[in-house]
Amino acid sequence: MTARFIPISRRTPFGAIAAACAAMALGGPAAANTWPEKSVTLVVPYSAGGPTDVVARLLAVPMGQSLGQTVVVENTVGAGGTLAPARIVRSKPDGYTILIHHMGMATAPALYKKLPYDPLKDFEYIGQVLDVPMTLLSRKDFPANTFPELLDYVKKNQDKVSLANAGVGAVSQLCGMLFMHQVGVKLTTVPYKGAGPAMNDLMGGQVDLLCDQTTQTAPVIQDGKRAKVFGVTTPQRLASMPNIPTLDEQGLKGFDVKVWHGMYAPKGTPKDVIEKLNKALNVAIKDENVKKRIAELSSDLVSPDKATPEGLRKHLAAEVARWDKVIKAAGVSAE
Repeated sequence: MTARFIPISRRTPFGAIAAACAAMALGGPAAANTWPEKSVTLVVPYSAGGPTDVVARLLAVPMGQSLGQTVVVENTVGAGGTLAPARIVRSKPDGYTILIHHMGMATAPALYKKLPYDPLKDFEYIGQVLDVPMTLLSRKDFPANTFPELLDYVKKNQDKVSLANAGVGAVSQLCGMLFMHQVGVKLTTVPYKGAGPAMNDLMGGQVDLLCDQTTQTAPVIQDGKRAKVFGVTTPQRLASMPNIPTLDEQGLKGFDVKVWHGMYAPKGTPKDVIEKLNKALNVAIKDENVKKRIAELSSDLVSPDKATPEGLRKHLAAEVARWDKVIKAAGVSAE
């Protein structure tokens, strides 16, 4: 840390000097006023090139410009996306190590019996970032051609229908779980090591169904030759795919799965630092290049009222409660 000197006069109370020194030593208000003095590390729980990593790297540039320091993206991969949050919990609460994570922050408490952190107690919240919709697909030669036909078929043949996902805790698994929960069926789930292999086997006809992010499925849907699409998982149709109806409007009332992302800091990070990080996040989601690239991924940046610490806190709490019921009803565990 760069040394800073406190001007002292004969009228300066000793207690005020001590308080100022303590504030700087502990990263309090005096330190926050000059923050940041070095680069900020943005930790991603998944591998480079994946959807969350792409978002992080898009945001890093304008955030860094706003902060006046470089924002460096680091990938801390493993344990279903729980290693990165655990790293943040152990990090010094000075704002120099922060996290971007998707809805896995809300599902982990129900999936892991011995989670090394509490999403609702062990973090400071910076704000929500964006929502990535999902779509429900089938192999090209699947017997059903419409969503009503699909519902009828899976109810009559649930023991014969396979549902792929990208692994335990992946959003594709969670979407599939919610689908089975609302339809009232138990399909044969087939976990893969990533969305890519799952999509390849769907297109190859080895599995029947897959629910996954538009960042993965949009190219397949647009060519119309390798799979069938039955609907999108958000309450509203997508501007980029207006002809594809939602699952909600086709009968699954209230079906809403978006791969939402939020940004977090270690518990105890000074309020002034959180405010600066939040300001930088809001600058980033208003950046024209960021907006353009996110739209190309068929995703939506959040509104300003959600890109706040309180907006993220409320949304996370609601999502933890929601997915706790779904995951426990499905009897699924990551351990």
